[in-house]
Amino acid sequence: MPFNPEMCRNESEVESKLIVQYLLPQLGYTPDTWHQEVAIGSIRLDFLAFAAQVIPFVLDANSPLSVVMEAKHPKQNLNHHVPRLRHYLTSLNVRHGLLTNGKEIRIYQKLQTDIQLIFQCSGKEVEIKLDEIKSLIGRESLKDGQLVNKPEVQITETNLNLETKRQHSMKIIAVYHNKGGVGKTTVTVNLAAALRKKGKRVLIIDIDSQANTTLATGLIRFDDEELDDLKDCNISQVLLSEDSFPIKQVARKSLFSQPEIDVVPSHINLMKYESELSQQPDSKMMLIGKLNLIEHDYDIVILDTPPAIDLFSEIALITADYLLIPSDLKPFANQGLLNVKEFIKRTDKFRKYISKSPIEILGVLPCKISTNAKFIQSTLPKRIEQITKRYGLNVMDSVIYEREDLAKCGEQVKIIGNMEIPDPRSVLDFKPNSTSAQEMELLAIEVLQKIGIP
Repeated sequence: MPFNPEMCRNESEVESKLIVQYLLPQLGYTPDTWHQEVAIGSIRLDFLAFAAQVIPFVLDANSPLSVVMEAKHPKQNLNHHVPRLRHYLTSLNVRHGLLTNGKEIRIYQKLQTDIQLIFQCSGKEVEIKLDEIKSLIGRESLKDGQLVNKPEVQITETNLNLETKRQHSMKIIAVYHNKGGVGKTTVTVNLAAALRKKGKRVLIIDIDSQANTTLATGLIRFDDEELDDLKDCNISQVLLSEDSFPIKQVARKSLFSQPEIDVVPSHINLMKYESELSQQPDSKMMLIGKLNLIEHDYDIVILDTPPAIDLFSEIALITADYLLIPSDLKPFANQGLLNVKEFIKRTDKFRKYISKSPIEILGVLPCKISTNAKFIQSTLPKRIEQITKRYGLNVMDSVIYEREDLAKCGEQVKIIGNMEIPDPRSVLDFKPNSTSAQEMELLAIEVLQKIGIP
């Protein structure tokens, strides 16, 4: 029976009439090889189909070739859903994705951290194009591992946007929330490690006088303040001096992650310079100028900020291209999002004054989340929904749960003589196969997609 797109009046009918009743059977998928409403972490898939029967299914490099199918309302523009499909395919290591609203059918193929449009037709053409679709994502084609000639990619607005993003320069990400204790430092250092392991050149800048990130990256290696080797060469000097203390001179190699990562340390003395800096007219732009001098040396710069609405947080939000907001989603952290939004509004005014576009908010990152099953199934979805409804902020697909490995990796020490010296590790180095390490890797993939770095 031929498919008629006019039969699909809503998303549910696109799912049932096009995908379940028509495409899956025509493509050779039996009920034991496809799954509907699949939940993997925070990701929710409409359909996941495998070339071979796999129960339970595992998504890794050895999985049978598979296809994600996403159905949308007939009135929805598919271009708006391409970034999310890209995240699904690259995060879950799925080879192909089908995106449809009934009126249009698209097939995408995963290419490392990006996706490519390899097929496109209208819903009315699906019957005459069925053999072509089968050759791309039909069960037999995938099961046999056939290499097929991909049709030439049609140049669309979506593809042009992807090509523009690939031509990237150094990206600067501020990690900020004015509420403390939400996992900001944990996210900063482990995200940096995950990005570094993906071959990106990463610089961390600690702009918080508490210096938690400096500690978490293993740069505080003294047990007595008289042995303090950071007090005269840290972010304070970078911000205070226009002509000296370039970033390359102040940054230190940190071995908390392999490969190593450059870190501009902070110091508790930073707080005493806030008044002095506030009286300097160019203090808010000092970091921008110094980062411009090293824009070809790094792919990504991550700024760790104070849990406060102060000058140093303002400098970070003025300097950064993107903002990541870690939150434990508890009531006080949620209420603090109103302050965060107002602070963003204020810093965007200054950015406009210096001809910088508004900061791009990557999203609120659920962090330090309980692993209690009932909480995850019932409470967490409600809290995530509140962020969008009440505060108008997007929520990241990634979720960082509160796990023992994530706490222990930063508590490592070693004995040198009679001294116990902090020797922290990223969770990806401490336990690379742990669930926490995988969560950080998924976060890194999502961040790379959002900032346009392949």
